[in-house]
Amino acid sequence: MNLLHSINDFNEAKQVIVGGVNSPVRAFKSVGGTPPFIFKGKGAYLYDVDGNAYIDFVQSWGPLIFGHCDGDIEKSVLEAVQKGLSFGAPTELETTLAKEIISVYEGIEKIRLVNSGTEATMSAIRLARAYSGKDDIIKFDGCYHGHSDSLLMHAGSGCATFGVCSSPGVPKALSQHTLIAKYNDIDSVRACFEASKNIGCVIIEPIAGNMGLVPAKIEFLQALRELCNQKGAVLIFDEVMSGFRASLNGVQGYCEIVPDLVTFGKVIGGGMPLAAFGGSDTIMRLLSPLGGVYQAGTLSGNPIAVSAGIASVCKIKQNPQIYPHLTSLAQRLTQGFQDAARMHDIPLQTCVRGSMFGFFFQKDPVYNFQDAQKSDTQLFALFHQKMLERGVYLACSQFETGFICTPMDIYIIDRAIQAAQESFEAIKQGA
Repeated sequence: MNLLHSINDFNEAKQVIVGGVNSPVRAFKSVGGTPPFIFKGKGAYLYDVDGNAYIDFVQSWGPLIFGHCDGDIEKSVLEAVQKGLSFGAPTELETTLAKEIISVYEGIEKIRLVNSGTEATMSAIRLARAYSGKDDIIKFDGCYHGHSDSLLMHAGSGCATFGVCSSPGVPKALSQHTLIAKYNDIDSVRACFEASKNIGCVIIEPIAGNMGLVPAKIEFLQALRELCNQKGAVLIFDEVMSGFRASLNGVQGYCEIVPDLVTFGKVIGGGMPLAAFGGSDTIMRLLSPLGGVYQAGTLSGNPIAVSAGIASVCKIKQNPQIYPHLTSLAQRLTQGFQDAARMHDIPLQTCVRGSMFGFFFQKDPVYNFQDAQKSDTQLFALFHQKMLERGVYLACSQFETGFICTPMDIYIIDRAIQAAQESFEAIKQGA
């Protein structure tokens, strides 16, 4: 595979951009090699500056449920652009998108739009602390909720115990307000509540996508809901990745547990920078301008991003049959990977939730970040390199999630499976 232009572009980028990338995982440090510099995307494919084509199982890290350059989303964006890029003033579009989200998520009565998942989770936690009147928070080892100071503790893929931070630059005094629990382990949550009487909220990815794909057990989420009720703590579901991806209503498509607050991102922006957080009117009305909890943003509710979001969410709601179809493709892919691995005596665990999939190079099931960390990351790096050479673009970390999009079909999936078979054979032969 020729990557000459990408190599040159990467070297040039490193002269003016820190590490040559604007988000760390893009540097390919965990898998080796040079990241392809992308020229364009179309449907299920990416095309790099050297002319290589790839089946794209990253889909911009999740938002492109209808693939690259979806005609309906493109049309909506182009129409919005002709009316102005940004107003810093309210529009009817914002109300439309808010209604569309609220209509499918139980427990959400009001929403606030923001620009990124980090903003959504940071703001939700501030709001939860104000509502509960308590300062401490519980998060889970391996869950990533953005790069705000309080949340960079054992933060999963991007950073991979009490008061221990995953990043320099976070004051110890601040990090000590964050307690770390073990995913899918309610006893560890109880221990956190025993360690602090000042816990105001618990935040969790109910379908974790940043330690690889690891869904929370339903009975664990039920126990977590009950415990938060008992302790007067606000329960936040971070569905920035799983919202409208795992199902039409995220984790609620798999269980009937209703959190106090939910954060959204990815799909609700249709590929544009957009996120949101929402909950009951009782909690949300504490936000300014009704309450004293301040949160603001010049580009929040940007008309271009909101137009893309409306097109994406409405198209999903009009075509709910996409979920069983995408699930079947994800299951076909992961089963194909598993069969190919088994043929070469390579242990592989797989998981699917709707249009999301994940796999781990190990023999035991994965229920938390400690389990995930037992995976053979060197083998993953080799597999990633071999698949890239064969035109398959996978997430460049063992601790990330893959995504299926509607332009994919069984022929594309089977091409990826064939590439996996060839990759495993090459790895076994040392080629």
